[in-house]
Amino acid sequence: MRFLIDRCAGRRLAEWLRLENHDVVESRALGPDPGDEMLLQWAAAEARILVTMDKDFRAFVFLEDAPHCGIVRLPDVPADVRIESMAKVLKDHSTDLANKAIITVRGGRIRVSYVS
Repeated sequence: MRFLIDRCAGRRLAEWLRLENHDVVESRALGPDPGDEMLLQWAAAEARILVTMDKDFRAFVFLEDAPHCGIVRLPDVPADVRIESMAKVLKDHSTDLANKAIITVRGGRIRVSYVS
């Protein structure tokens, strides 16, 4: 899978995804933070699933109908369990991600949403 890792999601998660043979780009490669809207546009333009801690992306997709190729939101997942959480998402929800789902991991639960 192809991922764009928001700087807030962490370098360790990006490195782990690379070790799992995924195509990973980190937002920090752009330099200063380009802002959430630009990050979502970049991910969509490159057909990448955006992985972030931020909550704003859900509003862009559901309220503004912004194009995307899937989003994994980890809004309250501590750094030391992000890899474990992402491994579970990939194991149980790869098909959802391939179908442009918005996946939110919160409080140990995984919620899958689609834009209708």
